[in-house]
Amino acid sequence: MLTVDFAPLFPPALLGALAGIALLLVLFGAWKRARGLAWRSAAMAAILAGLFNPVIVEEEREIRPDVLTVVIDESTSQEIGERNARTAEALSRIEETVAGMRDLELRTVRAGGVQEQATGPVDGTQLFRALGRAVADVPRSRMAGTIVITDGQVHDVPAPGGTLPFAGPLHVMLTGERDEIDRRLVIVQAPKFGIVGKEVELKVRVEDTAGPGANVPLTLVQDGGAARRITVPAGRDHTIRMKLDHAGDNILQMEAASTPGELTEVNNRAVIAINGVRERLRVLLVSGEPHPGERVWRNLLKADPSVDLVHFTILRPPEKQDMTPVRELSLIAFPIRELFEVKLNEFDLIIFDRYRRRGVLPSIYYDNIARYVEAGGAVLEAAGPEFASPDSLYQTPLGRVLPGEPTGKVFSHAVRPRLTETGQRHTVTADLPGAGIGEELPRWGKWFRHISVSNRGGLSLMSGQENQPMLLVSRVKEGRVAQLLSDHIWLWARGYNGGGPHSELLRRVAHWLMKEPELEENALRAEREGANLAITRRSVEPDDSPVTVTTPSGRRVSVTLKPGIGGRSKATIPATETGIFRVEDGKHTALAAVGNLNPLEFADMRTTETRFARLVETTGGGFAWLTDGAPELRRVRAGRLTAGRNWMGLVENRNYSVKSVREAPLLPALALLLLGLGTLVLAWRAEGR
Repeated sequence: MLTVDFAPLFPPALLGALAGIALLLVLFGAWKRARGLAWRSAAMAAILAGLFNPVIVEEEREIRPDVLTVVIDESTSQEIGERNARTAEALSRIEETVAGMRDLELRTVRAGGVQEQATGPVDGTQLFRALGRAVADVPRSRMAGTIVITDGQVHDVPAPGGTLPFAGPLHVMLTGERDEIDRRLVIVQAPKFGIVGKEVELKVRVEDTAGPGANVPLTLVQDGGAARRITVPAGRDHTIRMKLDHAGDNILQMEAASTPGELTEVNNRAVIAINGVRERLRVLLVSGEPHPGERVWRNLLKADPSVDLVHFTILRPPEKQDMTPVRELSLIAFPIRELFEVKLNEFDLIIFDRYRRRGVLPSIYYDNIARYVEAGGAVLEAAGPEFASPDSLYQTPLGRVLPGEPTGKVFSHAVRPRLTETGQRHTVTADLPGAGIGEELPRWGKWFRHISVSNRGGLSLMSGQENQPMLLVSRVKEGRVAQLLSDHIWLWARGYNGGGPHSELLRRVAHWLMKEPELEENALRAEREGANLAITRRSVEPDDSPVTVTTPSGRRVSVTLKPGIGGRSKATIPATETGIFRVEDGKHTALAAVGNLNPLEFADMRTTETRFARLVETTGGGFAWLTDGAPELRRVRAGRLTAGRNWMGLVENRNYSVKSVREAPLLPALALLLLGLGTLVLAWRAEGR
């Protein structure tokens, strides 16, 4: 390309001054009507032209093509109806059109799909994030425009006045239908935490875009249990009360009945996970007599801030009569009726520590405790030599719920408690530090007393002398019972002979009795680990049966778990879907929530112009409904109109890069010299006449 430029021989300021002086001389000559003024003016112009040195510049340019970016929405809502088919057809037409245009490059960006969302905590359809990454290397002077093919439900549209990741007009091609109908279930308010055993309130609303209507049937399923059906008014908030049955996640699944002609039933469903936390646990500890192990129990229970401990020690049996006033022996009387009749069911755990029958408790109260266990309560007996005597608790109505029947024999030899095969798999004792699994002896200290019993059906987790049970646990109807058949665990607390994990063992026993979910010995669990779903089964007896996984989309997968240590077997599968995974093995069911349970993507799945309207107007773009056909694409000059009826404009920036430059004088120096001298001669001649 040829252009004319100047290469001044002197600084431009000096040349400007000379040109000014020359102009003044010409004006003065004109005022005086001097002869030869025209020739003198021509001479000065020739001299000035030589000093400005005009040159011809020849540039070799390389045209840099403009870039058209097409963003394809691959979110879940695009799978409704013909949206994906229209997207593919529109993209094909754009590719054909761009192929026939000069100096235009096409970039296609796909965003909003499952793979992108699985890489991080992305909620909703994120198109502009992907667009920004795709055009980060493109100068804004080369951007011809951006076309987004979507249903309009995009959740990262830049706010008004914000920085845009692109330049040029933004055009939107909408893939859905006008005036679509949809019904969706909205979670208005839901707590994240609640107290186990108490109700929590949550608010929901059924929104029907066809307009407010009659009551809508709503199905509720809590923790995979039986379905409960209620009706809620469409378009208004409705309060639902839910009782938290256990600690940890309590999952409530809700589904509203579909309405004729609606887009999808996916957003008719919603899931809420409420973390159940226990109130202060009430524990009743009754010590039959003062002994060294009593403080171990008290210290353990008092150290837990979530435990509300009530502790009584029998200091003097009723049969002892030494005429000492009662007020000098104790602060308060033992409130037998209040504890074992009036407030018995308020306790989460009752511990009898070296307790013997002494006439303190009437027989009816032992029967109350046994019925308390059968109805769901928990009792732990820490037995001493009293359990082998006629004063044993086994000789009371409480004996019918105890798993160990005393034989009358007490071992008084040193012994290291060992885990049984069952104990190596049970959650109470599995993985106890120092258990020495696979070694000849455990690494913890010795005990010196062990009460012999006959096991009546409980699980023996630890054994002592002659392989007799030392720790028994048992389920009794709805409740649980445990027996620690030695009163020497305090030796571990004192560090004798190396000590042992006394606090961990007692904590696990107490929490198992109080039905803490993490200590269920036969349980199936599922939880998300990164991009996978981890399935773990704990069982006291070996179990190699496969489990069935039902994905949020309803697909069923059979998975075989790999056996591990501690009664655990485990497997992982990819968690490529968002929602509730249901895992079953025929006996147990586990639910796992993966991702955002109520994602923005499902909040509203109707096709809309609303989210893009302001941005399209600001950038000079336009909308097109693909149900009316794909619009025409045109190249337009910068500054011109970029959208119209049934057409979308792409800016022609005419951007280029210069590969080489060649310069040549416009007028040779000799020609300028001759021109200047010639005009001066003519001027002198004119003046001489």
